[in-house]
Amino acid sequence: MDIVSVFGMNILSVLMGLFCIVLVLKNWGKRRLNSRLPPGPSPLPIVGNLFQMDIKQPYKFYLEISKTYGSVFTVWLGSKPVVVLSGYETIKDALVSQGEEFSGRANYPVLMKVTRGYGLVVSSGVRWKELRRFSITTLKNFGMGRRSLEERIQEEAKNLVEAFRKHGDSAFNPKQLLCNAVSNIIYSIVFGQRLDYDDKQFKFLLSVIDRYFSFLNSSKGQLYNMFPWVCQRLPGPHHQLFEGHRKLREYVKKEADQRRENLDRESPRDYIEAFLVRMEEEKGQPHSEFVYENLVSSVWNLFSAGTETTSSTLRHGLLLMQKNPHIQERIQREIDDVIGSSRSPTVQDRQNMPYTDAVIHEIQRTFDLVPTAVPHKMMRDTEFKGYCIPKDTMVLPLLSSVLSDPKLWKNPHTFDPENFLAEDGSFKKTDAFLPFGLGKRACPGEGLARMELFLFFTSLLQRFTFSSTQPLEKINISPECCSFGKIQRSYHCYAKLRFC
Repeated sequence: MDIVSVFGMNILSVLMGLFCIVLVLKNWGKRRLNSRLPPGPSPLPIVGNLFQMDIKQPYKFYLEISKTYGSVFTVWLGSKPVVVLSGYETIKDALVSQGEEFSGRANYPVLMKVTRGYGLVVSSGVRWKELRRFSITTLKNFGMGRRSLEERIQEEAKNLVEAFRKHGDSAFNPKQLLCNAVSNIIYSIVFGQRLDYDDKQFKFLLSVIDRYFSFLNSSKGQLYNMFPWVCQRLPGPHHQLFEGHRKLREYVKKEADQRRENLDRESPRDYIEAFLVRMEEEKGQPHSEFVYENLVSSVWNLFSAGTETTSSTLRHGLLLMQKNPHIQERIQREIDDVIGSSRSPTVQDRQNMPYTDAVIHEIQRTFDLVPTAVPHKMMRDTEFKGYCIPKDTMVLPLLSSVLSDPKLWKNPHTFDPENFLAEDGSFKKTDAFLPFGLGKRACPGEGLARMELFLFFTSLLQRFTFSSTQPLEKINISPECCSFGKIQRSYHCYAKLRFC
């Protein structure tokens, strides 16, 4: 062997040795940080704690093991550690007292695939702060504009009532009609107009949203989030989902391009135009977050987060009215006393309707829409409750642990509006009501959602009495899917007109 070959082999050996040393140091550093993670159940190689949980209802597993490991513990989803926060005080300490450290958004592969890392929901740091501030301000401006949000919802509620009325004495599934109504509010905010429920493009939009949440809440969606590099190469419903989302992105981009040609910078008519005005104002700024990618993904965020969540809550509420006709009757008496039958409900009416307000809050509490919230991530290495949570670690605030805590609620496991009523019958607020999350990453559309729930719910009960196609004891109020979030199962019901 000549001297050149020997020299080359020695260099290669040295390089391989250095590479191994780097890997060892890197893994040692990870182990050193992970060694101070909160305790939790022992994981298996590769799959972590996957085989210990019901993949469609992981929050139940978290609630159970919190009894053993306390309010802060670690589970492993595949090879990744996930810190779970349980209980009101612990969640508050993390998301409020140390809100900046816990304010990141975790890289959920399905969310990242459809948004490419852009938009309000999945972003972190400066991008998230800029887009959140803009979105909240824009929604408030529309709420005080020429056609307020309340007026838009009242108009849509009338269309919804008419759509329900057309079914007459026949049983029907209210799912699509409720999705249509809620989505039309978002559509009017984003695009400046409402669409007919039979509009082809409107139906396509709702089909993409429905497919998206169905996949997120399926076992296949959970597996994709744990092993995206494998699932992406396998056949399955995710390919159809991503193709539908690609077409939706093209639609939003086309609408934005058309508006840009005749943009009135002094008086934007909708969310897209307001965003385009900001794009023009920051044109040429190299680090501006007001670019097409953030516009398209933020529009998707508004639709996906604002449609299924509110419509599913309304479906749950109507089902509970069928299960509890005495509660439905009491709400209708309050509606008749405060609103009557000749005018539409207003937001102002809520303060004079404590029982209806309590029922709506109890609907949200018992539904427990997003048991673990949208996943957070750590913005930096952080000391919390005596543990060290490394930067970029996924964090799940277990909202279910608060909404079902027997220390906080009179009747935590049953539907009981008394949980929100004081002894004198007035509405009772509580800090433990967290369906919209808490802290810096709390839902920016909370105000809109609360307005929609009250106006749609009271408008429907003002005009109709709802009853089931099944005996009361057979009505199943549990959700159909509940991994990432909960979706109310489909059902048929009767909507009997109270008066003409």
